[in-house]
Amino acid sequence: MKISCIALDLDRTTLDSNGRLSADNRKAIEAAIEQGIHVVIASGRALTSLPSDVLAMPGIRYAITSNGAAVYDLHTGECLKQYKLTAESAEHILKLTGGREVAYEAFIDGHPYAQKEYVADPVRFGALPKAIPYIQSTRRPVEDMQSFLKEHIKELDCLDLVVKNEEIKCQIRNELEQKVSDIYVTSSVEQLLEISYKDCGKHSGAKVILEHLGLEREQLAAFGDADNDADLLAFAGLGIAMANASKKCREAADWVTFSNDENGVAYGIRHRILSDASV
Repeated sequence: MKISCIALDLDRTTLDSNGRLSADNRKAIEAAIEQGIHVVIASGRALTSLPSDVLAMPGIRYAITSNGAAVYDLHTGECLKQYKLTAESAEHILKLTGGREVAYEAFIDGHPYAQKEYVADPVRFGALPKAIPYIQSTRRPVEDMQSFLKEHIKELDCLDLVVKNEEIKCQIRNELEQKVSDIYVTSSVEQLLEISYKDCGKHSGAKVILEHLGLEREQLAAFGDADNDADLLAFAGLGIAMANASKKCREAADWVTFSNDENGVAYGIRHRILSDASV
């Protein structure tokens, strides 16, 4: 079937390694929109941390945020679908991770919060230096994160664990998946475990948008680079992984394009989706 919708991951996919939208990617996205294709954001980011240069494109109307925990109509501000972690699961997560070498991020109604120490020095917790401006400009610092989480235990779109040590990260993930039944656990970067309600995932958000638009999954193309994109790429009629993608993401894809620093999204759109590759 002809592709009628494109779902775009942002970081390390549509955006370059400096977190910017290149002119070539912008041109290809605009060409797709001009041909009547719906272009959708599909991100692990919270709503308020979506980049302005992507939001400024008038043809992008829908956004899958927080790994599918919330889906928005960007033009009207309406939340088309939203999931919350159950209070019981959130409390269980805190008990399992309390005392471990972790920092917490919490997404609540499109706003990201994080403990003060992590926002002040993300690299200390495992983030790359390039991520410092993004983290410090989007996260609302919280002095006592444990108390904050307990106060908002029923409001969490998702809960991220920042874990610098890979061995500890694997241990925590195994424990979570064995002991907490109603959660969806994924990861977009090495130091993160991203936890949301069991029915989440970018593929889940894509289903909401396709149903809203009256489209079939075969009409969806999706681009991604990380483990949290794998389910989306497997679900889409055409799943496209970046050259810089994780092993899990590449295995889920139908095709691999150039890297995010080589305008791989633009190349994929022109050569696998548009009727005219020269636009």
